[in-house]
Amino acid sequence: MKLQKLYLLLTLLLFFTPAKSEAEYTFYSGTFDTIDKEGDDKATLYGFEHNNPVLFKDTFIGRFSPITGGFITDKDSIFIYTGIQIQYGIGPLKITPSFAPGYYERGKGKDLGMALEFQSKIKLSFNLFKGTKIGYSYSHISNNDWGNKNPGANNEKFSLSKTF
Repeated sequence: MKLQKLYLLLTLLLFFTPAKSEAEYTFYSGTFDTIDKEGDDKATLYGFEHNNPVLFKDTFIGRFSPITGGFITDKDSIFIYTGIQIQYGIGPLKITPSFAPGYYERGKGKDLGMALEFQSKIKLSFNLFKGTKIGYSYSHISNNDWGNKNPGANNEKFSLSKTF
């Protein structure tokens, strides 16, 4: 079952990936529900994210671009999302806030209250060399009190991004 979810996640992500572009692919791993007071919902997560900077929109506050991604935890929870991000640079340091609604399935992990969840994230990344970045991100996933409950989950991730 876990392998089927991973294949589904990768298939959906590749389906929405354009054939030719300067796309950035990010692979990440980290901790789901880092601030778990009860201690029973914390899990390891593994994920993938696609950013296509060719599809951007310049605004007075910066350049927005779409993101699509997802992760699976070692407790069979999955989260698949699509949204927007904006990136600011200070030399080789990149600061990237993002927002993405998505589909969450509990598996044997934390009950977040409903399938529709929203992820807000801040990512700090560092350009190692042209087209390659390492990063750290902190995100919060919740349903904005639209579900029957809204415990939320805070997540920490370390990532490697590569532009192809």
